[in-house]
Amino acid sequence: MHLFGRTFTGAIIARIQAAAAEPGVTRSALSRQVCGWLEWFGTDGRAQEVSCRKALVELERRALVALPAARRAAPQARPVAVLEPFAAPRFSGPLEALGPIELVAVEDREHALLYRRMLASYHPLGGGPLCGAQQRYLIRSPVVGWLGALAFSAAAWQLAARDDWIGWCAHARRANLNRVVANSRFLILPSIAVPNLGSHVLGLAAARVQADWPVRYGITPLVLETFVDEAQYAGTVYKAANWQRLGETSGRGRQDRANTAACGTKAVYVLALTRDWRVPLCRRPAPVLRLAPPAAPTASWAEQEFGRADFPDARLRPRLIGLAEAFGAHPTATLATALDGAPHQVKAAYRFLHHPQVDLQTLLHPHYEATAARIAAQPLVLVAQDTTSLNYDAHAATTGLGPINTRRDGAQGLKLHDSLALTPEGIPLGLVDIQVWAREAHARTTAKARKARPIAEKESQRWLTSFARTAAVQALCPQTRLVNLADREADIYELFQVASTDPAGTHLLVRASRTTQRQVDAEDEDEIQPLWEVMPRQPVLGGCTLHIPGRGGRPARTATLELRATAIDLQPPKRLKGAAPLRLWAVDAREINPPDDQEPIEWLLLTTVPTTTLEEALERLGWYAARWNIEVFHRTLKSGCRIEDRRLGDADSLQACLAIDLVVAWRVMDLAKRGRETPDIPCTVFFEEAEWQALACYHQRSPIPPQTPPTLGEAMRMVAQLGGFLGRRGDGDPGATVLWRGLNRLTDITETFAIFYPSIPAGP
Repeated sequence: MHLFGRTFTGAIIARIQAAAAEPGVTRSALSRQVCGWLEWFGTDGRAQEVSCRKALVELERRALVALPAARRAAPQARPVAVLEPFAAPRFSGPLEALGPIELVAVEDREHALLYRRMLASYHPLGGGPLCGAQQRYLIRSPVVGWLGALAFSAAAWQLAARDDWIGWCAHARRANLNRVVANSRFLILPSIAVPNLGSHVLGLAAARVQADWPVRYGITPLVLETFVDEAQYAGTVYKAANWQRLGETSGRGRQDRANTAACGTKAVYVLALTRDWRVPLCRRPAPVLRLAPPAAPTASWAEQEFGRADFPDARLRPRLIGLAEAFGAHPTATLATALDGAPHQVKAAYRFLHHPQVDLQTLLHPHYEATAARIAAQPLVLVAQDTTSLNYDAHAATTGLGPINTRRDGAQGLKLHDSLALTPEGIPLGLVDIQVWAREAHARTTAKARKARPIAEKESQRWLTSFARTAAVQALCPQTRLVNLADREADIYELFQVASTDPAGTHLLVRASRTTQRQVDAEDEDEIQPLWEVMPRQPVLGGCTLHIPGRGGRPARTATLELRATAIDLQPPKRLKGAAPLRLWAVDAREINPPDDQEPIEWLLLTTVPTTTLEEALERLGWYAARWNIEVFHRTLKSGCRIEDRRLGDADSLQACLAIDLVVAWRVMDLAKRGRETPDIPCTVFFEEAEWQALACYHQRSPIPPQTPPTLGEAMRMVAQLGGFLGRRGDGDPGATVLWRGLNRLTDITETFAIFYPSIPAGP
């Protein structure tokens, strides 16, 4: 459950209930405890007690916890005290006659009472409580005495004119709204008639709040805002103080609509306090990667992978989970078919994918955290990264695409770079990083000019970004050994530099490319020589056989390899003058006696993991062989989830849809792999109760559901048979294609089964 930007899991709610039952505990103390459990702190390091207390009240309203009795009534429920009217002094004259104007901060009871009396007597909104963070001032003249009062408080959550002027997204607004402060009260006593006094006080107040707000709340304000009821006031004072009128309130959001309905529209004025205010306000904070907490026993797979999605508008989360479940139930179907062709559901899906708060990284972040939790349970995890192209050339109306090959007039689409976490046996644990971009049709440049560009300006940066994401997961999982794998395209010196200095200890293994012409200083060599000439001279450690799967027109075969390994000092390329050599280990695997019509297998691997013995070389070879699974994942994504057939109007919507399809493709691949590697575990790790019972009844042609679930291997073959798998002796294990088809049919079978057995839940 998400409340105020935090996730309250079943375990957290149970801890809250236990802590609330302790004798003598107060709501304030309980909220501080919960802030500690959830790491709920502001930028100043203080616990967010007010937001937490509101969340606790909401949990109590939903009957999930029982809070201790409140010791005081809420401010809005307290009786209104009758205040003695304030006797205002009278003065008329020039501003200079008042002497130096002073703003007195309201810090004690005497000043607070004076402030409330003054506003209750002369301000149309009175001196009642303000919203959120606040700072109040009294205006004093050494000659006349009290001249008025003003107050600053939390800004409006949504304000169309202001939000359009700032230009921030919803995520940036939620993160940085505390740097916008509202001038919620401003009063110059009506008996004081002094030209320019109001604008002068506003100038003093702008400087004063910049100094006082950080001391009080640890946050430096960047923009001030206020509302002016132009039915009564002209806003002249604010204009004279250089405030900018942006427009009028539009009624966006519940609070804004209520105010508009009650009081009519008001003019919106703002004042920027610094020159560079827009950049920090529009900066969207990067999400913090954490280990996902254990999922509730009743949570569906979609809730486990997407339930922690962090939307400013929490209503988007149920829609995301519903879409993921629909996509998962019909992996090969179009969007309309997956939603049973219901027009309102299809329209809602398109609106969701086009929503400004919905983007690929927001959707995938909870899956990244769930993946990290699965990684933490493994001793060794391989993270394979690779790039593929998504061809949308058939969708000419889709905007935001780019060329996917070297021809500027070639096919249009998106580039996808993914990083898939795998066990050494090849079981996919989930995605660690996804990068999607559309290439720009740049003018042709020379090879020399391309090489001169820094790595951060090249597409090659994607390999370093993936490694950095792997290192972030490694920091969360210190007991797990992570190895980042990549093919020849990742043979980049800067990538080896980053891996060699990674403080988290993430390892790297890359297949070397001949085109890079690597120069090395080997341990048993006296001079710098080409890497590809040094390795054949190393002693043979031993041999092994490797199964080469068929591809295209090439038949499958078994290759016999010789293995060599040695430590090397990799020399920097000429473009990185002054860079130090890197200590790496090279593993060379060469096929002996290859077939006459086949190219010999030749793998030269570079790694940061020390490798000197035959056993170590064989392990590194096995790691690289596991990289092939990311190619299987790409095939699952394209052929199974049919991502290239998605018809959406723009690239952003395609990326949002891709985020869901990526997780669905991982789930289908996970089923296929686990069914082969761990066939004896119960199928309940993947299937809901109604699903496996419906599957078993259909397979056995029996109306009576079995008492115990079948194993995952048995259930997988049943699903595959629904998709056309014959299960003959020589057919081997079912692949992803028949599983996709079978899952489509299983959804319809389960829905029919639920009609006859309504007591069995068919899923969320």
